[in-house]
Amino acid sequence: RRLLARALRPFILRRTKAQVASDLPAKTEQTVYCELDPGQRALYDQLRNHYREALLARVKRDGINKAKIQILEALLRLRQAACHPGLIDKKRVSESSAKLEALLPQLVEVQAEGHKALVFSQFTSLLAIVRAKLDAEKIPYEYLDGKTRDREARVGRFQNDPECRLFLVSLKAGGLGLNLT
Repeated sequence: RRLLARALRPFILRRTKAQVASDLPAKTEQTVYCELDPGQRALYDQLRNHYREALLARVKRDGINKAKIQILEALLRLRQAACHPGLIDKKRVSESSAKLEALLPQLVEVQAEGHKALVFSQFTSLLAIVRAKLDAEKIPYEYLDGKTRDREARVGRFQNDPECRLFLVSLKAGGLGLNLT
C-alpha cells in the first residue's frame, strides 16, 4: 500500500484553499433545521415503516450480509423523501418540501446581501426542482452537473458576473477539478 501511494504521489495534485487563494475569507457553513410538513412527514413515515418491515424480514430470513444492498437503497430513498417528495414520485415535483421552503429564503437573502452561495446536492433531480423555483423567481444562477459541457464558461460566469450569485452543483461534478473563488 505504501509503495503504491509513493508511486502515485507525483501524479495526484490536491491543493488547499490557502495554496490557491490565500486572500479568501474562511468558509462559512450554516446548519438549518426544518420540520417536515404534514404531507411530507406522512410520506417519509410510510416509507420508513415499509423499509423497516421489509428489511427486518429480509435480515431474519437471509442474514444482514445479504441485505446490505437493500439497506443502502432504503437509506437512499429515505434521504430522497426527506429532501423532496418529487424525488420519490415524479408526480409530486410541484409539491413543497421543508428543505426547499427553508433553502429558498436563504438564497434570496444571500443574493440581497451581495454574497455568493454554492448549493450542492447528490440528487440532480433536486437541483432541477431548485432551478425551476429560481427560474420562476427570475433569480440568476449557474448550474453544473455531469452533463454540463462547457464547465469553464459556467465557472467564469459565476465568478465574474456580479448578477450571478448562486451556483447549483451536483456533488459528483463538483468533486472533479472544480476551483471556485
